[in-house]
Amino acid sequence: MRRLAACVLAVLAFLLFGAPSPAGAHSPIRYVALGDSYSAASGVLPPDPTAPPQCLRSTSNYPHVIAAATGAQLTDVTCGGADTGDYVAEQYPGVAPQLDALAPDTQLVTMTIGGNDSGVFINSIVQCGAAGLSTLGQGSPCKDRYGSSFEDTIRNVTYPSLVTTLRAVRAEAPRARVAILGYPWIMPRTGGCFDRMPVAEGDVPYLRSLQATLNDAVRRAAAATGVTYVDMNRVSEGHDACAPIGVRWIEPVLQGTNPVIVHPNALGEQEMAAQAMSVLRLR
Repeated sequence: MRRLAACVLAVLAFLLFGAPSPAGAHSPIRYVALGDSYSAASGVLPPDPTAPPQCLRSTSNYPHVIAAATGAQLTDVTCGGADTGDYVAEQYPGVAPQLDALAPDTQLVTMTIGGNDSGVFINSIVQCGAAGLSTLGQGSPCKDRYGSSFEDTIRNVTYPSLVTTLRAVRAEAPRARVAILGYPWIMPRTGGCFDRMPVAEGDVPYLRSLQATLNDAVRRAAAATGVTYVDMNRVSEGHDACAPIGVRWIEPVLQGTNPVIVHPNALGEQEMAAQAMSVLRLR
């Protein structure tokens, strides 16, 4: 009789509450993607039809790659041109501050941010490109003119802004795993490729050093705030804008495949996703 009663109770429980969940079943990770054009994959096809047009967001960006690989529930507010100030204020009319996407139950946050602060990234590329054209690729006209000014700005302005921003992210999503990616290499160590990147040969190490300073600021800010740093330096070596198609992760100024120049292509976004998932152990 006891066995019969147990069977009856089990059948009633099944009818009332449904079948028990399989072992290991769980709800999708609540994932929020923040950041700039390197997070948004600006210029990479296909465009994200849900994104504000100004953000130039792609559904091939690394957040979408991570979400597809992990089954995460993605909220993507990445936006081309974003800097740390756009986490707390509208970047464009109708484009909410990126921190608004976070919630106490957010479980995962990724981003690339900092490169647009004070215009350092774009200004250095534009100014060094113009200087390189003026000397037909000879000498180091950009270094000679700007010296340590770009790196000084990163150390004195960008770094503290990153610390403030990462603390704000952690405050808005206190239970989340938060990761910030470094920027993949844009230039090789030496030499360059003046036909594709109009940077004078002597300024190639100068721009490389500038990017190393930026990535180090990102790394230090992550360490100071308890955020995971995803180091792209080693894995992106040899995949800069001077590498051939199919090898490079960053598209050059000329002869490239991305209308948004000096930005990751689809391969670059896939590799950024792979590195983030490896560091975060998301599989």
